[in-house]
Amino acid sequence: MFIPCVRPGIAHTARQLRHALQCRSFAEQSGGSESTRVALVQGASRGLGLEFVKQLLDKPDHRVVATCRNPDGAAELQELQGRSSGRLDIVQLDCTDEGSIAEAASQVSGSHRHLDLLLNVAGILHIPGKMSPETALSRVTADSLLTNFQINAMGPILVSKRFASLLAKASEGSSASRDRPAVIANLSARVGSISDNSLGGWYSYRASKTAQNQLSKCMAIEFARRKQNIAVVMLHPGTVDTDLSEPFQKNVKPEKLFAKERAVKQLLDIIEGVTMETNGSYLAWDGQSIPF
Repeated sequence: MFIPCVRPGIAHTARQLRHALQCRSFAEQSGGSESTRVALVQGASRGLGLEFVKQLLDKPDHRVVATCRNPDGAAELQELQGRSSGRLDIVQLDCTDEGSIAEAASQVSGSHRHLDLLLNVAGILHIPGKMSPETALSRVTADSLLTNFQINAMGPILVSKRFASLLAKASEGSSASRDRPAVIANLSARVGSISDNSLGGWYSYRASKTAQNQLSKCMAIEFARRKQNIAVVMLHPGTVDTDLSEPFQKNVKPEKLFAKERAVKQLLDIIEGVTMETNGSYLAWDGQSIPF
């Protein structure tokens, strides 16, 4: 791809120019076709998010928007884009910054007429040397609570808010119906279930996922009341072999520790079967309902 040179004093940055060329290329290739399914993966630079991008690109009728905080440092995403034949767009988005989310939504709206799937994948459980799941009340801190809530609960709802209009366009057009609605899929966790909590601990993480579930349920009810064909589901991927779970895998049975490839395939199979009848569902990797 040709990238124009940028001299000092020119208003647009190299990244803005690069994105403008990508948008024009996407628009020309898709022709705004309603038959093209468009998926956005929020938190796509590694782990499950990156694997979602890979498997969605394996679907010939799909175009993918991958967002992350630092696109220039996302080497694997950049490599995927180079092999995607123009079907992958990479957009900067920090889910803790509403201004960044709004800018990303504006950019995506310039290159796509609608969204069929929004996957909120970014999540946090620990930060090496700084934050870990609390095993006792005495270890709970304001910083841990705030960080978990910002990324695990506030991030998905704010991203959904900004991209709802693109999902609505799928609902208004021919690409979404009650049997195959546009979908917001938020990666939750079984530990977010209050009813299922028999072990305690992990205060901040549990509470942030519970909050995410409540916010997601509110969205699901609102879309249904508006008679929009947009379904919201909360998905528990199981314990997946990623950086997020690595320090906590010691007591996980081998058959219960999923490779990223398996986990993503299982979740995409569930998403493919979502209808407005299952709107607002909280589901495990095997399709079983989880009590709130």
